[in-house]
Amino acid sequence: MATIAFVLFFIVLGLGVVLAAMKSGRRGPLIDSESRAGRRLLTALVVATVALFGVGIPVAVGLINGKEQSSSAQAGIELNEDQKKGREMFGRSCTQCHTLKAANAVGTVGPSLDALRPNKELTLDAILKGRARGQGQMPAALYEGREARQVADFVAAVAGR
Repeated sequence: MATIAFVLFFIVLGLGVVLAAMKSGRRGPLIDSESRAGRRLLTALVVATVALFGVGIPVAVGLINGKEQSSSAQAGIELNEDQKKGREMFGRSCTQCHTLKAANAVGTVGPSLDALRPNKELTLDAILKGRARGQGQMPAALYEGREARQVADFVAAVAGR
């Protein structure tokens, strides 16, 4: 449905441009860029078009996509509020290195968390202490406190499922 609306919008826009370009007659063009009122109208149309295409359409697409996403991760696992927050933080700091299907992460530097299926305690230990004593590829203290627990809870809930 969204695709049809998108296509129809551009068809109507294209027809409007063609008809406006063709409109002339005894009075001259539809918008006269030589007059002050014509320049103001053209400026307003350009600003409105930029606002529509630069802001309006991306916001509308974001709202549509946001409604399509649910509170569940892949495989129908329902996430609580802490796990949802953990998913966001995992996306910011961990997806570059780890593979985790539920977070759409396909990193190859660190281990695949889907294959490893770490429990919450192991994940929390890795977040706090890092690996290879914090001198290796995974630094220590990526998150601390509640944030570390949220990420660990998310990983434990979805890894390998």
